[in-house]
Amino acid sequence: MKPGRQTIILEIIENQNIETQNQLLDALAERGIRSTQATLSRDIKDMRLIKEPGPNGRSHYVRPPESAQAHDSRLQKILKESVLSVELAQNLLVIKTLSGLASGACSAIDSIHIEGLVGSLAGDDTIFLAMRNEDVARSVLSELRDLL
Repeated sequence: MKPGRQTIILEIIENQNIETQNQLLDALAERGIRSTQATLSRDIKDMRLIKEPGPNGRSHYVRPPESAQAHDSRLQKILKESVLSVELAQNLLVIKTLSGLASGACSAIDSIHIEGLVGSLAGDDTIFLAMRNEDVARSVLSELRDLL
């Protein structure tokens, strides 16, 4: 369902100037796809959609440039090869890595610009991610586990 929905989202933003998530939800509904704002927000984040100024001066959603997609692929590879586990401890995520790789993995995570991330700290083989609250931490935990 997710890949199909995301494919349709890409078709919509390529054919229409979609400025808001509500407009995108409406466009999906017109195609018979029901979604929540939270799910749509995750899709936008997963697909790395960006906003750029349109002909009317208002910003609309577009695909990221190919270089950004290649960058994302490298980040995912860094995380897959270095991260051993991700655990939740209230609003903290504790990420265990191979020895000596926590700093590089943490840098990769920082570059993702996770909404709700208050701060990060890396040691030799452990990363602590302080999230705004426990709900955000659970959501990011799920996203990180999907990446791995």
